[in-house]
Amino acid sequence: MTLDSLKHAQRERLVFLDRCLTWRGAANRRDLTRRFGISNAQAAIDFRTYNTHSPTPPSYQAGEKRYIAARNHAPLTSSSPADTFDLLDTNESPVSPVLPQPARKLDRQILVRLYRAIVNRQALNVRYTSIQSGARTEQWIAPSRFTSDGERIHLRAWSYRHAAYRDYLPIRIDPNGPFAQRDIEQPLPRDDDWHTLARIWLRPRHDLSPAQADVVRREFGFDGAVLLVETRKALEFYFDRRWHIGVTGARLERERTDYVPL
Repeated sequence: MTLDSLKHAQRERLVFLDRCLTWRGAANRRDLTRRFGISNAQAAIDFRTYNTHSPTPPSYQAGEKRYIAARNHAPLTSSSPADTFDLLDTNESPVSPVLPQPARKLDRQILVRLYRAIVNRQALNVRYTSIQSGARTEQWIAPSRFTSDGERIHLRAWSYRHAAYRDYLPIRIDPNGPFAQRDIEQPLPRDDDWHTLARIWLRPRHDLSPAQADVVRREFGFDGAVLLVETRKALEFYFDRRWHIGVTGARLERERTDYVPL
């Protein structure tokens, strides 16, 4: 029997239990009853079920009234620090200890228009506001695909005005713009940047001390002296911005970048 063979509700409880043991090193029935609103009897069943699945089952410490993870604890599921913060949070204040994230907005109707243009191979006349120049202009674009920098959805499209593929933020498209449509009769140029793989080799910043460089390698999950990250060439700008490459105080820098046609 595997976790996948369990019913969804119990599988979710066992994943939570696994993360408690992995990141806290301990768990008890109260963790399950408070989190999921189940009975003590059901929590006991969940612990027994977990022990039958785990190659390194926890041991029960009667004095502490909790299960302690084995020294060689082997997690049943993978998780990241982002998944586990709420397990470690001991904050009892009504003010959240988590930094607020920007509330990124999307206009559903604009996304519908853009998606349909992609599927139907149509060009659109949109009114777009540039943050760099401040210009608000009408222009014809041929939407090709949606992309994401991990925080926002972007539109990659052929710009007839600039004769190049460019990235647009849908939220900057005026919902009251013209949205005239026309079929794309001539094949669009190949999007070379999209069809090129960027293999980016990273290292700790060259002026860090050996101890600092070692910490940076641990923080970013290096397996050796350098770290290889792959993305499309068209997304390199967002990669540099997200990883803070080339900015003051950056902990990482590029050792080299190889481009491979896809």
